[in-house]
Formats: sequence, structure tokens, C-alpha cells
Amino acid sequence: MTFYGFARAVVSAIFKPLYRVQVIGLENFPKEEGGILLCSNHIHNFDPIIVGITAPRPIYFMAKEEVFRVPLLGEIVRKCNAFPVKRGMSDREALRKGLSVLKEGHVLGLFPEGTRSKTGELGKGLAGAGFFALRTDALVVPCAVIGPYRSFHKIKVVFGKPIDMGKVRKEKASAEQVTELIMSEIHKLIKEYR
Repeated sequence: MTFYGFARAVVSAIFKPLYRVQVIGLENFPKEEGGILLCSNHIHNFDPIIVGITAPRPIYFMAKEEVFRVPLLGEIVRKCNAFPVKRGMSDREALRKGLSVLKEGHVLGLFPEGTRSKTGELGKGLAGAGFFALRTDALVVPCAVIGPYRSFHKIKVVFGKPIDMGKVRKEKASAEQVTELIMSEIHKLIKEYR
């Protein structure tokens, strides 16, 4: 068993009963190989954990570089496939790493808002999600985490149907426009399942 598999099993045993995690739309998440760009809203620090234990395939998350400076935590996060990104600037190394994750047929997990929502409402997405969607042939899967995070209160993780990127790629849409499309799909999931 890989470290990721071990960590996932341990964390699942704690988090799933604690937050009564309900997963909706698992059939929408492609199980076979092939790059997937998984885009979710961001309401809590535990979102990467909750999404990670509910998705059927291992996820490579971009995480703020500050996390990797914390002793022990940084090493654990790295072993769980996360890689650092500098916030508030164009981080070419992180962009290259994200593209290679998708091109190698893995799942790249992104929170397009770039930071946690303080209100719980969906914020504006950054162009990074659109950049990855346009630069690769990865399937784009919207995801909604619906809280609140309170012990023994239900958390829902909803996986939407992959977004058809064929049309926007043909129309040569900008990264910003594609991000807006992704965010609108996440918004629809939140509205439907809240």
C-alpha cells in the first residue's frame, strides 16, 4: 500500500463518521486512466482532505507554499501528492507541474477561488483553472463541498458531470472565460444540493 493509500484509509476512518460524509455523483467521476482537472469550491481547510477521501482516484493538489514549511505537516502533505504554489503571483514551476500531472493521466485538484471563502459563498475563480483546461485534453469535473463543518452534521461532496470543453476550445475562449464556465457549473451543484 502506498503512503497515499494508507493516509487516505486512516483519515477516512476519522472524517467520514465525524462529518457524516455523503458523496453524490460518484458515477460522474471517470474511473479509468486519463487526466482529470477536478475543480471545487473552498469553504474550509479540510476541503482537500474531504475531497481526497471521497474521489475514486488519487488527487494531486496544489497547496499554498506556506504549508510545506511547517515541520512534519509539509512532509506528510508532499507524500500525499500535494505540491507547492506561490499565491498572488504567476508561479511557472507550479503551472508546469500541474500540466505534467494532467498529461501523465493523473487527477489535478484545484480550488479555483485560490483561497477559502470567508462567507461560505462561492467567490470568483482565478484564471489558473481555465489555463489548465485549455492547455490539456483533461476532462474537467466540477465538484461542490457543501457544509457547514460541524461534528456529526452532514457534509456533502457532489461530483458533477464532466464539462464539455470541445466547444470552448474550438471558440478559442480565454482562460478567464473557461474559469467562469467552471465556476458556474460548481455554483449549479451548490444550488441544487445545498
